[in-house]
Amino acid sequence: MSRGMHDLLRRLRHSRDAGLALLTALLLLALAARFSAFRDVASLAGLFDDTAILILLALGQMLVIVTRGIDLSVAANVALSGMAVALLNHAHPALPAPLLVLLATLLGLLLGLCNGLLVWRLGMPPIVVTLGTMAIFRGAVYLLSGGAWVTSDKMTPAFQSLMRHTALGLTLLSWLALLAVAMLALWLHYARTGRRLYMAGGNPSAAAYLGIEAGRMQCLAFTVSGALAGLCGYLWVTRYAVAYTDVAQGFELQVIAACVIGGVSVAGGVGTVAGVLLGCLFLGLIRNALPLAGISPFWQMAVSGAVITVAVVLNARRGAQRRRHILEADAA
Repeated sequence: MSRGMHDLLRRLRHSRDAGLALLTALLLLALAARFSAFRDVASLAGLFDDTAILILLALGQMLVIVTRGIDLSVAANVALSGMAVALLNHAHPALPAPLLVLLATLLGLLLGLCNGLLVWRLGMPPIVVTLGTMAIFRGAVYLLSGGAWVTSDKMTPAFQSLMRHTALGLTLLSWLALLAVAMLALWLHYARTGRRLYMAGGNPSAAAYLGIEAGRMQCLAFTVSGALAGLCGYLWVTRYAVAYTDVAQGFELQVIAACVIGGVSVAGGVGTVAGVLLGCLFLGLIRNALPLAGISPFWQMAVSGAVITVAVVLNARRGAQRRRHILEADAA
């Protein structure tokens, strides 16, 4: 075997993304052998469509975790933004659907900015801030709606059907998720601001010497995460044709699980868009396989929690091994 091929195999063996891609492919093959629904191309396109909202939310969460934060309010943001545009559509059916998409995104952006400013300007721990705003946003959903549901008969056809249009076998929702993946990957790799997010999360003290304010980067991450959550608020209520107070209840756990499975380090500074995408697809396969296997959907949160625990342990062990190798190299 040539040296170049040996180096390639060695890099693949130590690449977390490659390992997760292989694991996801093996899981898909196992499910396809057991369930016919995983053998059909149209069914797989539907599976990706089911996972698109998770992908969008996980991309935003990745930015927050990379900067050493956590956003527990992301699902509550989805619920509030979705309820707001659903009520607006019901009250003013003449408003065009693209405008409502923009309004939902802007509302989510403002909610995310509130989180970011509290963390940055007041120096509050992100987990405390977002735990509090999660409760505030959920309460605001109830106050806004009075506890009432907005069902499909109260939504205009244009409002509901915008993201269901298909092109090349995928819905506009799926294409939107793929576009977000591509744009975020390019931004993080080539844009100076994107690279600064990693620097601020990896080593805030060193970043400060370079003129990078870690708090400002955290605020930016929360704002982007909030904007994506607001967009997903519209996507959620139109995909499921209902808006109510408990929309996306507990979904933040799956979002965090997708990030951690995808290799985003809770210690900050580490994470890739490809890894997050693979983590979402892995969870999407499990989520769609559970009902077919006769397992109650209520077990999904338990499965997500177990996966998070295992992934965090593996990440911690990998980080400890990396630090040990660095110390050994310095000693040598």
